Amino acid sequence: MYSLDINFLKDRPNFQKKSIKQGGVKLPVGNLTPIYLGVAIGICLPAAAGGAWWLLEGKNVELEQKIAQLDQENKRLDTEIGNINKIKEQTNKVKGETQALVTVFDQIRPWSAMLQDLRDRIPAKVQIENVKQIPPLPPAPGQPPGNPAGGIEISGMARSFNDVNDFLLSLQQSRFLKSSESKIITAELIDAPLPEGTAKEEVKIPPIQVVKYTIQSSLSDVPASELIRELEQKGTVGLVARIRSMQQTGVISK
Repeated sequence: MYSLDINFLKDRPNFQKKSIKQGGVKLPVGNLTPIYLGVAIGICLPAAAGGAWWLLEGKNVELEQKIAQLDQENKRLDTEIGNINKIKEQTNKVKGETQALVTVFDQIRPWSAMLQDLRDRIPAKVQIENVKQIPPLPPAPGQPPGNPAGGIEISGMARSFNDVNDFLLSLQQSRFLKSSESKIITAELIDAPLPEGTAKEEVKIPPIQVVKYTIQSSLSDVPASELIRELEQKGTVGLVARIRSMQQTGVISK
């Protein structure tokens, strides 16, 4: 038959207290807000760190793209600067060649103008036998070198020494010559030459005395562009026209 096994110990208060103490998890009692905050912070901090890392990665990618663009722009600008420098070098070279040509052109002294200037300045009692171009004369101490075209040497005869001096003074007024370097090299009395075909025995009176002279001067370093009025007066029309044309284009200053 069936038997009943009843344990009345479980109904005792002491036994129930021990069972409660031994079994299950004891839940906290009171304000649970700090626990919730701790859990929230524990969850939010990793999320915030992850979001910050994602933002930084995005910024890094953006900065790398900008750096790449700036590098390309820098290379393009370097290329353009190189091209500009080449153009500047070519321009300076052309300017230098043009200036050298203008300098040479501006130092031109047409012989026709200078000979006409001599004819206008020679005194009545002075004759010119020869005019020749000579290498540049050495400059005076402390003076810059003169015109690289050199100078001229004039030789002939005059009735007296005073006539030679007058001729020199007249030459020193010429803008085609350097007055400070115009000087008498030689001047001596000689018998006047006889006409061609005349023998000395046929001459019954003593020949007159004349002065044989040599004058040297350096060509003026005044630019031809500043001698337009003188060149026009001496009939050098072609050179004047070319100078004025270059002045209009700005190659030579007015």
